[in-house]
Formats: sequence, structure tokens, C-alpha cells
Amino acid sequence: MSKEDRTKEEKLVDILKKYDLTVATAESCTGGLLSGSIINVPGASEVIGTGIVTYSNDAKRKYLGVKRSTLKKHGAVSSKCASQMARGICAQTGADVGIATTGIAGPDGGTVEKPVGLVYIACFAKGKVRIARCDLSGDREQIRKKAVERALAMSYGFIKERYKKHKKRSSRRKKEDE
Repeated sequence: MSKEDRTKEEKLVDILKKYDLTVATAESCTGGLLSGSIINVPGASEVIGTGIVTYSNDAKRKYLGVKRSTLKKHGAVSSKCASQMARGICAQTGADVGIATTGIAGPDGGTVEKPVGLVYIACFAKGKVRIARCDLSGDREQIRKKAVERALAMSYGFIKERYKKHKKRSSRRKKEDE
């Protein structure tokens, strides 16, 4: 299979392996679809250790450390919440990279300010967060799938950018096993 024929999740797993990184996911609107797509790649167990669905605000606070003030002022569907989710999953798991999704998949729940299809994706790596606002169309299933595709592509690009000047790191796992 050529590099061009690889899926987005295969490319993500490959770059994580290349730099000996681990990833964890924190999902709301995608409900495990993101971690499931990564896990579908053979060998993904080398890079993913945790995927958590934090659908409720209480879960976001309890498991990811999302601030109550963030939820109150900006809401769960916001760039601030997505950022805190991505940072929080890394803080809780020790993963090198955190990917978070939060949004409104519909068909209900949308407002004029936050319509159905609004999704925020955040990727945390090397102390920085990249956030994308996505305005997606389709039914609930289509919105969730499109959000996962965007999250995979954005995370791959962000990791490539953040680690492009670094050579492959020595394997931490090999040292731990010795």
C-alpha cells in the first residue's frame, strides 16, 4: 500500500509510532468513534492506551479537569472546553498527545449561536493546543463521522508540525521493560 492509499487513522498511527508517542482521546459528541477508528488500525496498541467518553459536563469535570467556570461561561461546546479536554486527558493518562471532540451532533440541541453540526476539535502536543471549529452538515451519524475525519487529519498535521525537527525518540517502552 502506498503512502497516499493509507487512511487518516493509519497515517496518525504511523506518525505516532515514528516519534514513539502515545495518544489518548477525550470524546463527547463522537462517543468513542474516534478512539474506535484508531484502534481499527493493526498495531494501534503500541500508541493508544486510553479513550474516554465524557458526554456529560460532570464527566468532563471529574475525569478531565474541565473547569466549572469554563462550562458556565462558554459551555461544553466551545474552544475553551475542547482545549481543557485535550490537556486534561494527557494530564490524567500521561499520554504525549491528547485529542478531544465536543459538539452538537443533532438532530436536537442546536441554537442560533451553536447550531447542530458545530464541533470543536482540540489536539494537545508538546505543551501546545491546536483547536479547530467545524461547522458540519448531515444527520447525526454523518456529523459524528465527519468530526472524526477532521480530528484525525488535524491531529496528524499538528503532530507532524510539532515534531518535524525531532528525530525518532529512543523507545521509552523498551527502557521501561528492561
